[in-house]
Amino acid sequence: MAQFSQETSTTGAFVRQPNRFTARPEPEPGRYRLVVSLACPWAHRAVIVRKLLGLEDAISLAVVDPIRDEKGWRFAETDPVLGIDYLKEAYDNADPDYEGRVTVPALVDTTTKKVVTNDYPQITLDFSLNWRPESTLYPEHLREEIDAWIEPIFHNVNNGVYKAGFATSQEAYEQAYTNLFTELDRIEAHLATHTYLVGEQLTEADIRLWTTLVRFDAVYHGHFKCNRTKLTEMPNLWAYAKRLYAQFGDTVNWDHIKRHYYVTHHDINPSGIVPAGPDPEVWTR
Repeated sequence: MAQFSQETSTTGAFVRQPNRFTARPEPEPGRYRLVVSLACPWAHRAVIVRKLLGLEDAISLAVVDPIRDEKGWRFAETDPVLGIDYLKEAYDNADPDYEGRVTVPALVDTTTKKVVTNDYPQITLDFSLNWRPESTLYPEHLREEIDAWIEPIFHNVNNGVYKAGFATSQEAYEQAYTNLFTELDRIEAHLATHTYLVGEQLTEADIRLWTTLVRFDAVYHGHFKCNRTKLTEMPNLWAYAKRLYAQFGDTVNWDHIKRHYYVTHHDINPSGIVPAGPDPEVWTR
């Protein structure tokens, strides 16, 4: 079910490939271009953090088409800054021998047309640590607590929905499903007495969780078989997700999200039919 055989274990579990490009360039406004898919939760994090930290003028943004083909992520038209039609070209410029999956977000050097980093967890941290050191999204005095949330959220929620959706054995699917809802139940209980995950302020941990939550009912509940409970049926998580939607819901593109998952994942949805619902207006009611 995973897009490359090396991402499926012998037990049928989805094992996400490591990030190939992990450089951490020094801030240089205007030099780097952030390539994202508005469908992708990993890339969505970077879009949100770039916006919240006011980096729109320092780091330009390129958006790929939501439908990924056999060459990977493509641009609707040749990118005017990088002069490429596929993100793979920037990957090949950096490593002609690269054979892994082309992923977003990717930070591309506009002077060399090479991918500098596709290390999505570090990209957003570096936006705070290097580009905007005054940022309150990953403050030093809260980092230990933030990291304590980030780790289980990644394994059980962010990547957990993919482990469920791309599992090729019943055992692997049920393990991912159980871990996902165990973690969501833990967060639901925490949010009964807290506004955010850490302290009383928005942090990196919230953004990482939210990009999965915002896609949950529209995609993961049905498409990835994460169907014990809808987000709208978990009152604390739903109220929390709506509060964050009020802060950066303008970064959500429902059309890109739904078309990407339901049209691209042929093994899961061979008809390619995109569901009409749910109604996105529920997020603003």
